Amino acid sequence: MTTKIKIQFSIMMFLQFFVWGLWFITMGTYLKTSLLSSDTEVGLAYGTQALGAIIAPFFVGMIADKYFSAQKILGIIHLCCALLMFFHISRGVDFSHFYPWLLTYMVLYMPTLGLVNVIAMNKMENPEKEFANIRVWGTIGWIASGLFVAYLALEQNNNLKLTYELSALFSAILGGYSFVLPNTPPQGKGQKSSWRQMLGLDALSILKDKNFLVFFICSILICIPLAFYYQETNIFLNEIKIEKAAGKMSMGQMSEMLLLFAMPFFFRYFNIKKMLLIGMCAWVLRYVFFAYGNAESGMWMLYFGIILHGICYDFFFVTGQIYTDKKAPAALRSSAQGMITLATYGIGMLIGFAVAGNIAGSYQNADGTHAWNMIWLIPAGIALVIAVIFALLFKDKK
Repeated sequence: MTTKIKIQFSIMMFLQFFVWGLWFITMGTYLKTSLLSSDTEVGLAYGTQALGAIIAPFFVGMIADKYFSAQKILGIIHLCCALLMFFHISRGVDFSHFYPWLLTYMVLYMPTLGLVNVIAMNKMENPEKEFANIRVWGTIGWIASGLFVAYLALEQNNNLKLTYELSALFSAILGGYSFVLPNTPPQGKGQKSSWRQMLGLDALSILKDKNFLVFFICSILICIPLAFYYQETNIFLNEIKIEKAAGKMSMGQMSEMLLLFAMPFFFRYFNIKKMLLIGMCAWVLRYVFFAYGNAESGMWMLYFGIILHGICYDFFFVTGQIYTDKKAPAALRSSAQGMITLATYGIGMLIGFAVAGNIAGSYQNADGTHAWNMIWLIPAGIALVIAVIFALLFKDKK
């Protein structure tokens, strides 16, 4: 892969996650302060990501693999997303208008996460070694989006509507840029495949392995505490008067990026089970820090809770992807990874966002504030129970 193509793909990855992070990080705060939405409605809004993740395999499997070049589909989708974001989502006057357009947007956007991977890896001779150096620019894009929102002080000025308008602008830029990316023709054009193959259902055979079944179920369940972080943290930080909360939250992605490069080192000393357990226990510790931290003497606990995101995510989800790749037969590896993604970011996160919204609503005070110490202890407890179950049932010592 030439230097020119590496730069093209790095820009693509950066923009892909920048346009998402611009509004997603602060959506809960926007809904609560600008549209006066309930906590349950906030959960529904974040749940559109999960619904998009569930529908995405249908779209990518049937369209991108068989009919059109991936970079052209990417361009068309982002141009459509830009129009939806600018003319409808950013102009929502209440939740009933905001939600259906957001759902439409996420059904379109989520397949692009797979499309950018397909486009990048199509030009790689050795994706195992080359892909991480390209994908890391997506994490940098997410970090940059949080810092950008913080720099403009959009949370303090109650001007989060601008995040949607800016996202529309950069989505349009990415849409146009996609058409000059290297061509990625459909690889399965003219080939017949069953619905079972396109949906990755053949990979269900791996669940016959008891250890993998335990991992699979725990992967779904751990998404419940994960959803609390994505959905409630920005609301929490702004409610307790933390300035430039979106910028501070970007430290979580910074730690994720650094730990991603350190993963080979940790695998020298810990097996799969220990790595997964460390990730689950980090969720417990993070939410205990959130429960007892504050904007004054306990600020250090909030920082540690945010920075723990690297361990929470990399040690469980990245390790889980590696474990899945090892357990799946070569012919089913792609389907197995798709199955895990569907189970976690689809089913697991859909359940998690609904649970988080209802829990937050249950602990909302009459003045609109929340009893955050009680709210955060619930996902901490859930993560602890999942970790104990996993430790007892998962017997892989390798």
